[in-house]
Amino acid sequence: MPSSSSAVPDSDRSGRSVPSSLWRDGDFRSLWVGQTASQFGEHTSLLVLPLFAVLTLDAGAGELGALRAVGQAPILLLSLFVGAWVDRWRTRTVMVLSDAGRALVLGAAGLAGLLGRLGLPALFVVVFAVGVLSVFFDVAYQSSLVRLVRRDQLVRGNSALEGSRSAAQIGGPALGGALVSWLSAPVAAAAGAFFFTVSFLSIRRIRRSEAVPELPQHPERRPPRTGRRIYEGLRFVVGDGSLRTVCLASAAFQFSFAALMTVHLLFLPRELHLSGTVVGLSLAATGPGALLGSLLAARLPSRFGHGAVLVSAAALGDGAFLWVPALHGSSATTVAALLAVGFVFGAGGQLVNVTVMAVRQAVTPDGMQGRAAATITFVGMGLTPLGSLLGGYLAQEWGLRTSLLVTAAGMLLSPAVMALSPLAHLGRTLPEPAEHVGRASD
Repeated sequence: MPSSSSAVPDSDRSGRSVPSSLWRDGDFRSLWVGQTASQFGEHTSLLVLPLFAVLTLDAGAGELGALRAVGQAPILLLSLFVGAWVDRWRTRTVMVLSDAGRALVLGAAGLAGLLGRLGLPALFVVVFAVGVLSVFFDVAYQSSLVRLVRRDQLVRGNSALEGSRSAAQIGGPALGGALVSWLSAPVAAAAGAFFFTVSFLSIRRIRRSEAVPELPQHPERRPPRTGRRIYEGLRFVVGDGSLRTVCLASAAFQFSFAALMTVHLLFLPRELHLSGTVVGLSLAATGPGALLGSLLAARLPSRFGHGAVLVSAAALGDGAFLWVPALHGSSATTVAALLAVGFVFGAGGQLVNVTVMAVRQAVTPDGMQGRAAATITFVGMGLTPLGSLLGGYLAQEWGLRTSLLVTAAGMLLSPAVMALSPLAHLGRTLPEPAEHVGRASD
């Protein structure tokens, strides 16, 4: 097989011509640019909309928790259905339409804000609409790479794409916080619309014809319906020990993290008295760490084993937030500590994300990619609305500092689950796909 530096094209499992060097592939570059812009839009909006509620509309802990829950509810409501649909569509089409929709929604929100009509009820509608479209984009994005590159390029491809997410984690929150502080939340929302427009234009340039897996044809009956395909995705993930563990560990992490972030977004401005700009910078610190994590993900799993890297990186990254409740005031020391926490959390989290995605893509047959991604998203992130509501409740009843400590400790359940599972024993090479499961519709 040609080396990764060779200019000689190779073919993937569907026979498509794929350059051996990812960066010589124009379609991969278009996906990378689109992903980067989309992540900038997402990370800008994830900070701008809650900050607008807290700083401009004076939302309380319960209202902020409900706002975040409404934005996360589409994950629980739609992920499984979207996964079944994406396996039958071109991922390019799904991503393009999702980007266009998010640009229009945020553009309308920015205009309403400038006219003074972006109240809390309208904000709930905005975050829900953006959440719905993000589910479509995220499931399609997680399925797109495996249709564009060879299997041996998955780790490098995911590392490059997750590296772009790191850049967005650096610039998105910092830009959003600065725009909210210096100009206004409506202008910051408009910035999110701009990034989604850039992503739309870039992903439209992908020209390679995707080999969308065909449904098996049965002379005696019609192709499986959506419900049947969803069931097959659930059965496949539950039946694979590694993917089953990914679901459980992700659920434990995302539930606790959703609760923590609700408290965190109240703790920074109200307990530590930090400005929107500083809040944005503290959250942006995860970006440089995530960039480091992406680079390490291309090397460490093949040297120390995928399982060992997953458990240790999750424990280090998730445990970093245990230091935040000990901080007091808005001194330079406090800000430096927040930056350090964000950096460590970003590095560990990104190392886990890239490694998990490579494992998931490697063990999943082509015809199951969308459903496997959606099932893991559904189980892993389906509890985030409840986590956000819990964070708002705890902040009201227990106080911000105690609630922050409890939710930070809860995130350590994730590495504990992985350490006690088959996932911890994965070696230096990626496992082979379960090809027999790919014929579950037969």
